[in-house]
Amino acid sequence: MFITIQSKNITGKRLLFTLLLIAPAYIMKAQIKGLPIEQDSLTTAHKHKPNRKPNDSLYKQEDFTDVLFKVAHIKAKPDTAKLKPGKLYLAVFPAIGYTLANGGTATVAANASFYTARIDSTNLSSVLTYPLYSLYHQIIVPVISSVWTEQNNINFLGDWRYYRYPSYTYGLGGNSSRLNEDQLNYSYVKVDQEALKNLANNLYGGIGYNLDYHFYIQQLGTPETDYNTYNNGATKTVSSGILAHLKYDSRTNINNPKDALFASISYRYNSTLLGSDDDWQDVQIEIRKYIKLASNPNSVLAFWTWDEYTFGGKVPYLDLPSTGWDTYANTGRGYIQGRYRGTSLIYLESEYRFGLTHNGLLGGVLFANGEAVPNWPSNRITTINPGYGIGLRIKLNRYSDTNLCIDYGWGTQGSQGVFFNLGEVF
Repeated sequence: MFITIQSKNITGKRLLFTLLLIAPAYIMKAQIKGLPIEQDSLTTAHKHKPNRKPNDSLYKQEDFTDVLFKVAHIKAKPDTAKLKPGKLYLAVFPAIGYTLANGGTATVAANASFYTARIDSTNLSSVLTYPLYSLYHQIIVPVISSVWTEQNNINFLGDWRYYRYPSYTYGLGGNSSRLNEDQLNYSYVKVDQEALKNLANNLYGGIGYNLDYHFYIQQLGTPETDYNTYNNGATKTVSSGILAHLKYDSRTNINNPKDALFASISYRYNSTLLGSDDDWQDVQIEIRKYIKLASNPNSVLAFWTWDEYTFGGKVPYLDLPSTGWDTYANTGRGYIQGRYRGTSLIYLESEYRFGLTHNGLLGGVLFANGEAVPNWPSNRITTINPGYGIGLRIKLNRYSDTNLCIDYGWGTQGSQGVFFNLGEVF
């Protein structure tokens, strides 16, 4: 995720203004002695020796850095970037945005990637962060990592976050109304650390630990809300548990997959023995399929499903499956984060990606999605909430195939907004 700027409810009399400034937007390539590093985002390769030979067509492509050099009349040195130890690709992108609904936001997205061993037998490792501050006094500091050991024997996955998060909640269930908007302020610490061992070609399995700690919770406004009714007005909740994770991943570049399959299933058991408020369980299933169209090398059909189910105990309100609370906060384009919430979530999205220029600098997307959560307390699904939209892609780094994504999405009940992302949404 790069930065998401959304409007909660917009009519013809209520305009949305969004300003994106990338100044300076640059990609720094540096040498770090003894540290084998290369591209600027997460890459997942096969267990067998990856094909590291550069494609000649790559050097005919242009990215945002190339354009800046041309505009500034800077003569670039001959391109000697190769996939070898000792290279660091660090991408840093400052951005400022504003909406009438959410106020101003500022962020600096940074991505550092590296190899921990020989590049002919080890996948690219990466650490991503995008600290954000808004004029509504929201502070978000995530650190998301994927580190591969030699010969891809073990994949360490990390998702660590700190939030100070004045936000809004809309109640439980798929029939909740935007008129039920209530402010809910809280602080949040998340710790998710996993270790997955290679089991077969592209297949990995392992265990991990997950902590979700919400504190300083303040419900503002009317006391008759689903949060107070469901959570008994708790000012602090803890979910702490172990998890088992199995995944299949044939992607060679997570930034912009072309023809690949990703499938993942995880089971989490939260226990009072580990400090959890209650014993409850969670199953999360994710599948991503990418189909490269033969008619155009830059055209891809992409499909994504993110499904989550909780059971076996009382799940804290803020830990219930909800819009925009996947790993990269990308589900539900067209809706504000947390718009729909329930004991389970079924989500499906499809996207058509295509090139706009022959040099690969610009591209476009058309997308559509749908999500469903059960009503409360009946726990029955009666509504599917659709979203759809269009987007622009700007190539930021042609070596890692990383795009800046600018999307506009529409949902139901007048919901719409602008969404930014570093790397493809899924």
